[in-house]
Amino acid sequence: MTVPMALLALLDDGPTHGFDLKRRYDALLGHERELKYGQVYSTLQRLERDGLAAGVGVEAGAGADRKVYAITPGGVSELDAWLATPQPASGRPSELFTRVVLALVAGRSAEQVLDAHRRVYLDRMRELTAARHAGDVVDRLAGDYEIAHLEADLQWMEVAAVRLGEIAAQVREVSARKADAKGTTK
Repeated sequence: MTVPMALLALLDDGPTHGFDLKRRYDALLGHERELKYGQVYSTLQRLERDGLAAGVGVEAGAGADRKVYAITPGGVSELDAWLATPQPASGRPSELFTRVVLALVAGRSAEQVLDAHRRVYLDRMRELTAARHAGDVVDRLAGDYEIAHLEADLQWMEVAAVRLGEIAAQVREVSARKADAKGTTK
């Protein structure tokens, strides 16, 4: 998710200032990483520059006065378009895939790579399952999403473990072709 779209969605709920936007973002979406204040204000400045949000006043705060922002009609259109556009399925290999292949290329144990990741993923799933009981519905939904992805990755690890022999043979074949090519260019 992009931070600008998140801030536009929060502004769509009503005009507010950056401090409140950060607080609400962190409460709803900051499970992975909370926003930094600088990121909130620099994003608001870009949204304002691009005509997607506008300063609509100043509110007295505990310290300095706070600029209040509102979403513009252009911001509403941009948010609606973003929400209506499905996120493309990446179809790209993950870093884990890359590590498995490179372990084989480097003559290391891809099984150890898979085993180490499997342990970390299972530990994370246990943490998320335990946290489900303490969290609110948004926390549970975020945890369910992450658990589903971890389960898919674990399933992929099982398939990869079964195919390691085939993958290693292909890696050796590619390495042999490269060695042959080097020998013919000398």
